[in-house]
Amino acid sequence: MPPAVRFGVNYTPSEGWFHHWLDFDLDSVRADLDAIAALGLDHIRVFPLWPYFQPNRTLIRPRAVEQLVALADAAAERGLDVNVDGLQGHVSSFDFLPAWTRTWHRRNLFTDPDVVAGQAAYLRTLAAALADRPGFLGMTVGNEVNQFAAGPHPDPDRITADEAERWLVRMLAACAEGAPDRLHLHASYDAAWYQDDQPFTPGHSARLGDVTAVHSWVFNGTAQRHGRTSVPSEHHAAYLVELSKAWADAPHRPVWLQEVGAPAPLVPPEHAAAFAEATITHALDCPDLWGITWWCAYDVSRDLADFPELEYGLGLFTDDRAAKDIARVLADAARDAARDTGRAPAPRTTALVVPGDPALRSHCAPGGPVFDAFFRLVADGARPSTVLDTRADDQDHLAARGITDVVTPEQVLPTVGEPYDASNP
Repeated sequence: MPPAVRFGVNYTPSEGWFHHWLDFDLDSVRADLDAIAALGLDHIRVFPLWPYFQPNRTLIRPRAVEQLVALADAAAERGLDVNVDGLQGHVSSFDFLPAWTRTWHRRNLFTDPDVVAGQAAYLRTLAAALADRPGFLGMTVGNEVNQFAAGPHPDPDRITADEAERWLVRMLAACAEGAPDRLHLHASYDAAWYQDDQPFTPGHSARLGDVTAVHSWVFNGTAQRHGRTSVPSEHHAAYLVELSKAWADAPHRPVWLQEVGAPAPLVPPEHAAAFAEATITHALDCPDLWGITWWCAYDVSRDLADFPELEYGLGLFTDDRAAKDIARVLADAARDAARDTGRAPAPRTTALVVPGDPALRSHCAPGGPVFDAFFRLVADGARPSTVLDTRADDQDHLAARGITDVVTPEQVLPTVGEPYDASNP
């Protein structure tokens, strides 16, 4: 764990979005990073687009790798550490998969031996190129790659949970081979926690890699059900942080809130700063929080077509680098965190029982009994965490986490399945 919670931003370039790799302009990148560093943030998460960097299975473009290193060096010059997502993968509703995995060359992304070997070589190459840079935090295997493995993706590469685990172990090993002793992890969107048939499981997220990543988006039904200022919406990120702890084997495994944002119109632009402040405040009340990385740095330019409407306004800055109110919220939070070095939240002594069977993950999703019971506890003034049903009587496990009270959804809700009413807690 770092001495203070880390604060950063997912780096979406102001010019060209992630297509900037095709016309890489280091001066433009430096100007972007100057504005980010001026907020007092300490890291960025960077997104090479996989087809641009590895257009053929046996061609990893040296010039693209050099540009990635140049970006990392520019960040370091401004006091910003860098985490690099390797397999892009899926970003902002678009899939970026190389031609050697699709159509006439269609092969399963997770099980085909040649594809897996090519992915491992790519991750190892990126990690090795950055391994000697002091500001390099480590690799994230990819951005929400679990969305390729099941519905609602329109054309998934279906696998079993065992196959997902073998793939993750192989990819994380490739990162470590390239850059030993760095922080390497993988990241799933919230289907890993909420969707019963998703092959990437909560156990994978909470046990593989050096830190657990959670991505919190209230457009998953939370804000639709409860409204933008409700307890569930403003505490959703904290809920995912605490939900992840049920599956972790290490009692104090670090959790990284790696993506969180204020999506319009569910969170209107004029409310984004207030939503960010509430979300950050509640997340900081979670023990073992490694860091918060906001989505995202710069708005998507209106010159670019076909993005979902919400993507055009998620930035801390406009695409002409003007800071929004939400940027000041992140700056204040980063300053306060740096000032509070060494301080940690008190243990969460109440744990809500969660089904350990991955086929029952929907109990934890919006509208499920675990979800509703958790937020009923929060509304009543509790600071709950979670524990698997298989560990609910394990006194050593509970003691290691500081848990003194264990409750079930049935004990919290008068009728299991009764919706949590945020307007009448």
